[in-house]
Amino acid sequence: MSISSGATPALGHSLDISSTQPTPFLRLVRTELRKTWDTRAGFWLLLSTAILTGLVMVIQLWVVLVQDLEVSYNDFLTSTNFSIALLLPVIGILLLTSEWSQRTAMVTFSLEPRRPLVIAAKLVVGIALAVAAVVIALVLATVCNLLYGAMSGSEVEWDLSVLQTLSFVLLQVIGMLTGFAFAALLLSSPAAIVLYMVYSFVLPSIFGIGAALIGWFEDLQPWIDFNDAQTPLIDATMTGEDWAQFAVSGFIWLVIPLAIGLWRVLRAEVK
Repeated sequence: MSISSGATPALGHSLDISSTQPTPFLRLVRTELRKTWDTRAGFWLLLSTAILTGLVMVIQLWVVLVQDLEVSYNDFLTSTNFSIALLLPVIGILLLTSEWSQRTAMVTFSLEPRRPLVIAAKLVVGIALAVAAVVIALVLATVCNLLYGAMSGSEVEWDLSVLQTLSFVLLQVIGMLTGFAFAALLLSSPAAIVLYMVYSFVLPSIFGIGAALIGWFEDLQPWIDFNDAQTPLIDATMTGEDWAQFAVSGFIWLVIPLAIGLWRVLRAEVK
């Protein structure tokens, strides 16, 4: 009897799940961060972003040296905007859609049923990757600017202000969040990537043609074209009206899709 009574508390203690602690948010963030390079596609996408950014700068350095052009630190950094802005949103898309395309959503939301925390962790990782991409771009721009000064004999110009740096960071974070919003809206990697490419490359042309041909649309276009509204961020020359157009167009193309997408993710049936 003493053995039986002694074993019962031990068994009861081992099966007591009421004392289980919720998963810390930082652990969720680390897990989501690890997912970005755990897969072959994710690893090569991150690596390709860094390689493409460096390649763009090397080509720019070669061109300015051959043609004896004058460039500054800000010129090298600005040249990376296309490569980073092209691939960062794709990373943001895969952060979310990979759960459905790789059929891991059931495991993820079973281990952590608090979906808002999982989505918040993915958003934190996306923003952190955007900031990391900016840091890499800043380092590469520094190296290229020093090489330009050494190889051309010209005086090195460091013309990047704090405001320009913050604007550049904001630009990349917005790109990441836009991709994330489209991913939440569609929950499909191919569909979200196609939608982002149309939004980035096709829609601005349509808006431009419409503004050139239709008088009243020319006045409307700055308020609904989110890509165009972000242009002054590149040189950190935003005015009050620019910020107003940025807010209105951003609400249309970022806030609304993100809100609808998050609502869908939180209610989507996991299979």
